[in-house]
Amino acid sequence: MVQERVMEKLAILADAAKYDVSCSSGQSTRKNKNKGLGDTGGGICHAFTEDGRCVSLLKILLTNHCIFDCAYCVSRKSNDIKRAAFTVQEVVDLTIGFYRRNYIEGLFLSSGIFDNADYTMERLVRIVKKLRLEENFNGYIHLKAIPGASEELLKEAGLYADRLSVNVEMPTEQSLKLLAPDKNHKDVIKPMQYLKNEIIGYQEEKKSNYKTPLFAPAGQSTQMVIGATKENDLEILGMANYFYEQMKMRRVYYSGYVPISYDNRLPAIGTPVPMIRENRLYQADWLIRYYGFNVNEIVGFDQPNLDLDIDPKLGWALRNLHQFPVDINMADLELIQRIPGIGFLSAKKIVAARRFKKLQPEDLKKLGIAYSRSKFFLAFSSPFYMQKDLTPIQIKSQILNLQNSKYKNNFSNQLALF
Repeated sequence: MVQERVMEKLAILADAAKYDVSCSSGQSTRKNKNKGLGDTGGGICHAFTEDGRCVSLLKILLTNHCIFDCAYCVSRKSNDIKRAAFTVQEVVDLTIGFYRRNYIEGLFLSSGIFDNADYTMERLVRIVKKLRLEENFNGYIHLKAIPGASEELLKEAGLYADRLSVNVEMPTEQSLKLLAPDKNHKDVIKPMQYLKNEIIGYQEEKKSNYKTPLFAPAGQSTQMVIGATKENDLEILGMANYFYEQMKMRRVYYSGYVPISYDNRLPAIGTPVPMIRENRLYQADWLIRYYGFNVNEIVGFDQPNLDLDIDPKLGWALRNLHQFPVDINMADLELIQRIPGIGFLSAKKIVAARRFKKLQPEDLKKLGIAYSRSKFFLAFSSPFYMQKDLTPIQIKSQILNLQNSKYKNNFSNQLALF
């Protein structure tokens, strides 16, 4: 009977957790020790490590009870849903049980707010402490940091979890006030700032004292719900850039709003989830973090939203045809990375390969370049397919004719547990 009740809770709280997409297991260095359980070399949901491996995490809420009534949240207190809550020991037992069965490699644990921030955060911390100290579990743990919780609890959480995340939820303070009037934007920013300072402090201390413990070695992340309110992509990416520059955030996640409420402040039930827009934001985010693009190169006051038909890099190239065609044998790495169809690693391969010969189109194809896309922006030493006389509209049309959409009407990549 006890086991049946736990499985019922699991079905409820795993389903509720799928709306939180700020889940990644990369960049932690925690190692197995003292013949314990698990390794954080990698991340029931799928997440991806920095080296591209797919890992499995038990992704659950501690409870879907909540004192807040956020209009966009399925766990809001006014929503008529089945409620459940795990005990601390139940989460520990589930994590260890699933790990021993080889179902998971780690834990992603979030929660609604039971009574107040400290009451909830204290239970989350007790779970990770039990896993680390009593079960000797060394697998990956991603823990929600509850806005408004004390700094003492946040510090303790960072000593046992690999990654912490404080969800900003809405892209702007105005939207948060509109849909979650009980919440304060400053309450979200304050713990982010605290965690940033602690992470940097522990990293600096470890340089001089190797015995310094790890503190959130995979950093912190956050999530924004997009499409619930009317922010444009310039506002969203501007906020993300603020988190990267000022909070040293590892990742900002974008979650397309799933219509779950008849509230007239929100898109009506049946409105499509903005999956393509979500994907374009991730692509733009990648360009900012790894390709050296400035937010204002991707979107601006004259064009505040991303083009849904094409990716942001292609959009930038079509608006800046004066920089093309690029001689692949002469251009620097930074410019080559900006050519549509050439990725971060492919650009490095090109720079390495051209040391030995002048590259031609057939050489790029051998390197795995998406030549059908990049050919519109390339020049070579010998004349070949220089398409510099085509207009942006013509290039866009030809590229669109070559590609197939990969999007499906499915907003969650979390696997069903039953």
